[in-house]
Amino acid sequence: MIIRNVRFVKGAAAWEHLPTDGRSELAFVGRSNVGKSSLLNMLAGRKSLARTSRTPGKTQEFNCYLVNDHFWFVDLPGYGYARVMRSRRNEWTRLIVRYLTERQSLRAIFHLVDSRHAPTERDEAVMELLRESAAPHIIVLTKADKLSGNERTRSMARVQRMLTGLAIETPVVVTSAKTKRGREDLLAWIGDLIP
Repeated sequence: MIIRNVRFVKGAAAWEHLPTDGRSELAFVGRSNVGKSSLLNMLAGRKSLARTSRTPGKTQEFNCYLVNDHFWFVDLPGYGYARVMRSRRNEWTRLIVRYLTERQSLRAIFHLVDSRHAPTERDEAVMELLRESAAPHIIVLTKADKLSGNERTRSMARVQRMLTGLAIETPVVVTSAKTKRGREDLLAWIGDLIP
C-alpha cells in the first residue's frame, strides 16, 4: 500500500456525522495518550496531519481522514483519562462500542496498546469487545523506541499471553512513530484489506 495523499475532512461527534459515502473505514482505537495521532502521522508520512499532544484526551471526536480519495482513517477518542464531564465520556463509550460492533463500512480495527506497560483493564475490555466486530483487528504496540530489545520481546509476550487467555488470535505489530518501526507491516496489512 502506498499512501499518496491524506486529508482531514471532518470531526464527527455523533453517529449521523460519520461519513456516508460507503467508502471503507479503518479505525484506530486505544486509551488516551497511547499514540494514535502519532501513528496516523507515521502512516501518512506527515508530521502534523493529526494533532498530537502530551495532554491526554485531546481527540474528542471521530476524526475522519480521507486516504488516496479511496478510503477513510477514523481516529476514535481515547478511552480512559480525559478532562471532560463523565456524561460526555459515557457518550463517547456508547458511540465507540456501536461503531466497532455495528459499522457496516468498517474494514479493520487497529487497537493501540502502549508497549511500555501491561495492557490495562480497559485494553482487555476492548480486546474482548473486538470479538463481536465483523472487522478484523490488529494489536499495535506503540512507543517501542522507548524500550530495549529485551523489553520489546517481553512486551510482545505479555500481550500474546493476554490474547491467548482470551482465546483471541490476531496479529501483533510493534511500532514506533519516532523510528517508523512497523510502518511497512501495517501498510502491507492495509493493502491486503483495501481492494
